[in-house]
Amino acid sequence: MRIRRILAAVIATAALAGLGLTGAATATAASLTPGECEQGGGTVNWATNTCSGGMYNGQMVD
Repeated sequence: MRIRRILAAVIATAALAGLGLTGAATATAASLTPGECEQGGGTVNWATNTCSGGMYNGQMVD
């Protein structure tokens, strides 16, 4: 019974650590498309190639 609890705790910890790494990798995407910028409520500033306003404010646009 004790081994099952330890094993369950190890599996749960590994699963949570994996989700954290996946979320961090997703959050640091290289750049946006113009459509993603606009869908997030922003506009593309072509002079600086960034998204102005909205959810992606300041991120680079391809």
